[in-house]
Amino acid sequence: MAYDENLASRLRALLSELDGISERRMFGGLSFLRDGSLVCGVMGDTLLVRLGEAQASAALAEPHVRLMDLQRRPSRGTVYVDPAGCADDEALQGWVDRALGFVATLPPKPAGRAARGR
Repeated sequence: MAYDENLASRLRALLSELDGISERRMFGGLSFLRDGSLVCGVMGDTLLVRLGEAQASAALAEPHVRLMDLQRRPSRGTVYVDPAGCADDEALQGWVDRALGFVATLPPKPAGRAARGR
């Protein structure tokens, strides 16, 4: 599946100054990881954001947000944000900040797993 190069470039620009960021093709699109943990990504023209179950549930009340549903299996901690929900830089930054905040709460990946994501 192709992904929106413009959205990927915008994410790259927001994440480029951070340590431990890598890119990997996942879920039929492009994903951005921090120290091996998924932060966000692009699937088609849609933003994928990892928020954890509580934040993802709350985000579903926001416009243009829906639960990630990969192969008919919802991921309770990850949401899709349609293009209208991340069209401006401020909105995109807000989603990325939320995802980075959640990923910062996760335990570190074992050295071998984090290294593969780089």
